[in-house]
Amino acid sequence: MERIQKVIAECGYCSRRKAEKLIIDGKVKVNGNIVRELGTKVGHGDSIEVEGVVLDNNKNYEYYLLYKPRGVVSTSSDDKGRKTVVDLINTNTRIYPIGRLDYDTTGVLLLTNDGNLANKLMKPNSEIDKVYIVKVEGILTGYDIKRLRSGVMVDGKKTSKASVKLKSISKEKNTSLVEIIIHEGRNRQVRKMIEAVGKKVLKLRRERYAFLDLTGLKVGEYRRLSNKEIAVLYSLIKN
Repeated sequence: MERIQKVIAECGYCSRRKAEKLIIDGKVKVNGNIVRELGTKVGHGDSIEVEGVVLDNNKNYEYYLLYKPRGVVSTSSDDKGRKTVVDLINTNTRIYPIGRLDYDTTGVLLLTNDGNLANKLMKPNSEIDKVYIVKVEGILTGYDIKRLRSGVMVDGKKTSKASVKLKSISKEKNTSLVEIIIHEGRNRQVRKMIEAVGKKVLKLRRERYAFLDLTGLKVGEYRRLSNKEIAVLYSLIKN
C-alpha cells in the first residue's frame, strides 16, 4: 500500500505536488469514489482515476532509449497533430519522454512509464551529464568558450558551469563544432547559450545522457534498456 499522490506521480500523470492539489480539488477517484484526503493508501488492485483518466497502476515498467530524429515533438501527444516521440515506439503501454529535446534537435531521449525514475532524473540537482554536439554558425573564440564554461545569462538566470570543448572550426564554411556538457535541463538551453555569445546553432544532437549513448542505433531507431542499465540509472539518482 502506498500514498495515492505518490502512486499518481509514479504513473507519470503529474508531479506529486500537482497530484496533491488534484486530490484536494476532488478530481481523484479510487474505485469510483472521490478522495480528498492526502495520504490515502492504495494498492495494486485499486482503480485510480484522475480528471477522468484511469491510470495504469500495475507497475509493469518499460524503459526505452530512442535516437530522436528531427521534426518530431518530445511529448506523448500534440494538439497540432505532429508526430511525437511516443509514436515511434511500438508499445501499448502509456509511456512518455524523460525531459525534452527540441523539434529540430536529434539524439538520445529516454522514454518510460516509471514516473518515480523520470521525476528524479529531471530534477535540477540530479547532476546527470547531458552531452551535446553543436554545429555553430560562426567561429567560436576563446572568449566565447570561456563564457560558456563559466555560465551565461539565459532567460534572466545564469546557467551553471558547463564543460565546453571546441572540436573543430571551418573558416571556409564559417562554422564551429563544439561539445557541451550540462547538468541542467532548461528550455532550449544549449541553443540559448550559443545565442548568448552572439552565435547561431545550425545543428544540435544529444550524444549522451548519463552513460547512455547512440551506439548501434540509426536515426529514428530505439531499443529497450537492460536491467543493468536501469539499475545504474537508479544508482545515479540515489547518489
